[in-house]
Amino acid sequence: MSDIVLDPSPNFDDRGPAFTVDMLVLHYTGMETKDAALERLKDPKAEVSAHYLIDEEGTVHRLVDEAHRAWHAGVAHWRGRTDINARSIGIELVNPGHEFGYREFPEAQIRELEAVCHGVLARHPIPPRNVVGHSDVAPTRKTDPGELFPWERLAGKGIGLWPGESDNLMMEQPVLADALTEVGYDTTDFSAALKAFQRHWRPARVTGRVDPETARRLFGLVEAIRRDDGAVS
Repeated sequence: MSDIVLDPSPNFDDRGPAFTVDMLVLHYTGMETKDAALERLKDPKAEVSAHYLIDEEGTVHRLVDEAHRAWHAGVAHWRGRTDINARSIGIELVNPGHEFGYREFPEAQIRELEAVCHGVLARHPIPPRNVVGHSDVAPTRKTDPGELFPWERLAGKGIGLWPGESDNLMMEQPVLADALTEVGYDTTDFSAALKAFQRHWRPARVTGRVDPETARRLFGLVEAIRRDDGAVS
C-alpha cells in the first residue's frame, strides 16, 4: 500500500464503550472534484467525514483515526442496528457519482482500496456479510458506491461476500422480504431494499422489481451467509 496522507477532519467523536467495530461501509464522494470532497469532509459546518478517502490516482487520505467515530453513514440500518457510525469504518472513493457523471473506478484506486480494506479487516472483527455499501444501509437515500463498483472482485480478495445462484426460485414478496431482512436490509420500503440489493449483488440490471435472477442471487447470498456464520461458530 502507498503511504497514507494525513489529512485530519474535525468531524468525529467517541464511539462509546458499548461498540465494537464490526462493519466496513464503502461510499463514493458524489462531488465534482476531489478537492471539493476533501473540503466538505473537513468542514466543521458540514458535520460529515470518513476515516479514509482514496482518490482516482490511488492516493489514500486518512481523515479520522479508526479509534474514533467518523460521521459517514447518517440515518442508516443494518441487521437491526441503527448507530452504524459507532460500529463501522467508512471509506470514501473519489467519484462524481450519479449526479455529476458516474464512471468506473480506476485500477489504481481499487488496488489501494483493497490494501486499505485488508488492513481494516486485520484490525477489526468484521465478518464478510458486514462489508457493505452506503446504499445497503440507507437504501431510500443513497445509491453509492453504485452498480459500477467491483464488489465481485473485492469478494474474490476476501473483502465481503459474492454469492452464487441458489436453486430456490420463490418469488413471493413476503418471502423475499424475509430474505432481505436476513441479509441485513431494512425492508420498510421493499422496492428500495431490493434495488439496493441489486445494485450490490446483481448490478447488471437495477430495477427494484422481482425477477428470477434476483431471487436466485438473493437466496444464494442467504445460503452463503448461513455457511459463513456456521464456519465462524
